[in-house]
Amino acid sequence: MNEMSVGRIGYLGPSGTFTEAAILSQPDLAASEHVLFRSHSDVLHSTGTGEVNFGFCAIENAIEGTVNVVQDTLAFEGDLMIQREVIIPITMNLLVKPGAALSNIKRVVSYPHALAQVRSFVRNELPDAELEAANSTADAARILSQVSNLETAAVGTSLAAEKYGLEVAAEQIEDHPGNQTRFVLVARDGIPAPTGHDKTSVVIFQQSDRPGSLLTILQEFAARSINLTKLESRPTREGLGRYCFFLDLEGHMADPLMADCLKTLQAKQVRVKFLGSYPAAGENAKEAREESGAAWNDAESWLDKLRAKLN
Repeated sequence: MNEMSVGRIGYLGPSGTFTEAAILSQPDLAASEHVLFRSHSDVLHSTGTGEVNFGFCAIENAIEGTVNVVQDTLAFEGDLMIQREVIIPITMNLLVKPGAALSNIKRVVSYPHALAQVRSFVRNELPDAELEAANSTADAARILSQVSNLETAAVGTSLAAEKYGLEVAAEQIEDHPGNQTRFVLVARDGIPAPTGHDKTSVVIFQQSDRPGSLLTILQEFAARSINLTKLESRPTREGLGRYCFFLDLEGHMADPLMADCLKTLQAKQVRVKFLGSYPAAGENAKEAREESGAAWNDAESWLDKLRAKLN
């Protein structure tokens, strides 16, 4: 993936979050000017107003699923465009103040998504502890560093432990191995050039609710061998029973197959909100996309030959 000139990048603070760890995994993002915010909503709002050039937010976790505030903001508020995705492994740690004993912990503080990912550990090891929400895992570490007792713990990163002078009482306490979080870099405008290893994200709003409408939408992708890596419904905020669909697709809008599919959907009485085509993280079936693209080109050539016979 080509590195980019980023400038000011906003993300969830304080220092020591998983978001910061994800940014530091990207050399160009790590070298940018970092601006920390109290919430994902603030990050996205400030990106939309131009206070920062880019926003960087978690959008999906392998255990807890979608970060709804981020996904919904992209869909319903403004027109930010995804520029890149970053996926990192997530390891949860129980952080304590120096000298604290696990047996004395009565309160555990962290970001709600993080607390939800360590339910089994808390139930088995700290059954009497009260859970308290914080704005982020790093904010939980900051809160812990300021309390005077040894009865409070936080769930967070080893990076946060280093930054706030804490100890790691227990490592890898997440309920499921292989936990990962997906982050997106967003901007007010711009679509990165195709790399051959790309992803496209869209939101599809149905104009009418009728039997088979979702099937009709999905058939457009199936007919072109476009693979869906995510399909999720969310309320449209327009009344009960009214839903839109979030789709992540393998490929780029510059690909003829993808462009033709999106154009056809837009013409079929559905509204398509384009969230971006951008470099995909991890391994991908590039060969499968090339094969399907070649098959489509062969079909186009076949049809062109037939059209040439028209009087």
